[in-house]
Amino acid sequence: MSDTDSATDSDSTPSLGVVGAGAAGAAAAYALRDADVDVTILEKSGGVCGRAATRRRDGCYYDHGANYVKEVDERTTSLLAELGTDGLVEIDEPVWTFDGAGEITPGDGRDSTKRTWSEGITQLAKRLLNHADATLHGRTRIESIDAGETWTLTDTDGEDYGPFDALLVTPPAPQTADLLRATDWDDERRSALLDAVDAVSYRTIRTVVLHYPFRESYPWYGLVNPDYEHAIGWLSREECKPGHVPDDESLLIVQMSPDWSAETYDESLETIQSEVCDSVATLLDDDRYRDPDWADDQGWRYALPDGAADADPIRAAEDDGLYVAGDWVVGEGRVPAALWNGYEAGERLRTALK
Repeated sequence: MSDTDSATDSDSTPSLGVVGAGAAGAAAAYALRDADVDVTILEKSGGVCGRAATRRRDGCYYDHGANYVKEVDERTTSLLAELGTDGLVEIDEPVWTFDGAGEITPGDGRDSTKRTWSEGITQLAKRLLNHADATLHGRTRIESIDAGETWTLTDTDGEDYGPFDALLVTPPAPQTADLLRATDWDDERRSALLDAVDAVSYRTIRTVVLHYPFRESYPWYGLVNPDYEHAIGWLSREECKPGHVPDDESLLIVQMSPDWSAETYDESLETIQSEVCDSVATLLDDDRYRDPDWADDQGWRYALPDGAADADPIRAAEDDGLYVAGDWVVGEGRVPAALWNGYEAGERLRTALK
């Protein structure tokens, strides 16, 4: 498929440009997998699935953004099966809670089934795209958008993509807002959409990954601090995911609280590691956790949206062929939220591009 085909000729195949290969963008492409639409995806990073990201080191796979996909409903369960059950794994242990004083208590027992893959959660987008008929351009950062009869995208190297009959933009709201500001499009509609996107605020999360040459047994997979009164917001054991960590080793995913993360966002791992390890050791009441044999980190400036965008200007923009999608559109920072919001945008695009 050519990424420069256009439907400016009434006999040509309709074309769609997608900015971002996260869960929303990949799901939109999947929704159009059997439609007569040329889909081109432009992704700024070298990987896919956005915050549902996986790294590999020293025989370990670790999900350092989103931790798993919850089977929140039957359609999610069915979709994961459709994408292939090879390598699809379940996290058996539950999520417990802890308070600001570090007191750990069992959860309420209402855990949904938690899924990832033996090769990491990024498999979600990889498998969606494997089933989709789309052209993917990685390491391509879109800088500006030109609108007219069609949509043309320009990257930071000055290369153009398109023209496209419709455009789907899926980055986090602040990055989508930046693109809208750099878009030559109807001033009134752009202004209304920009106001809606700008209104979405985010929590910043810093993830610290800690590896140890021992494995302790606990009755839980993850611990969450629901009252945001502890320096740690989330702690989980990657060894609970089949295929992720070699035997007799442990790998902790420590996601610090939004306030702590925002305050230390630009500090180096070397600067913050000791404080994080001390917090972990205190929470788990085990001094061995003060001394990991290796560590990694990742800052997520736009990790979790605090609310949903106003739907009216979003849907009005679709009349001009401009669509947006992501967890921030529905106001829920969860993988299924981004997944299904993108899929539903794809379904509307299928109808619009007939």
